[in-house]
Amino acid sequence: MSGRVGPTALLVIAKEPRPGHVKTRLTPPFTPAQAAALAEAALADTLETVLHCPARRRMLFLDGAPGHWLPPGIEVIPQASGGLDERLAAAFAAVADGPALLVGMDTPQLTPKLLAPVLDPGAWRECDAWFGPAEDGGFWALGLAAPDPALLRGVPMSTAYTGAAQRDRLTGAGLRVRDLPLLRDVDTAPDTAAVAAAAPGSRFATLLKRYSHDLVSWHASERQ
Repeated sequence: MSGRVGPTALLVIAKEPRPGHVKTRLTPPFTPAQAAALAEAALADTLETVLHCPARRRMLFLDGAPGHWLPPGIEVIPQASGGLDERLAAAFAAVADGPALLVGMDTPQLTPKLLAPVLDPGAWRECDAWFGPAEDGGFWALGLAAPDPALLRGVPMSTAYTGAAQRDRLTGAGLRVRDLPLLRDVDTAPDTAAVAAAAPGSRFATLLKRYSHDLVSWHASERQ
């Protein structure tokens, strides 16, 4: 695709942040309630970033029910059934009338500046797709000038080669792909500190600091 296209839609795919439903790999050391609260903080940070970005639509594809963490200005759409590839494909199918950028809830270090290259008026000039690789081998962002669900269906998800497989699907379809910076997802306890350091002023970092202090205090009391 060359020249200018219409404004880009911003999509977020997420789970309702409730204990036992999200971030189960953070337990231990965090309790299920703490893991859910960290997920909620990450999601709130992500949605705040989305609200500060130019977009034709701002949509949350949610597995579960919205809560107090949902700000005004975000459309909420239930996630489709099926595997993650099918749910991502369905999200893009919902905005097939123009370019779209999809992100997850695992990167609270997102900022409008990080997303700016995809949302610039010239973002789709000589470009068909934007790809944001994640350190764990997945991807944190996928932008398509002409959303096509077939570009996601059948891609193996939640593996160490998911990102490579998705990028290969794009290039194999003849799309011209531009890359966004490599980011780290929040999946495990070690990820939390690294991501918080990248976003020191975020809700996520603030909450993690409090929980980390509680953990240190708890271990100290156990040793006495």
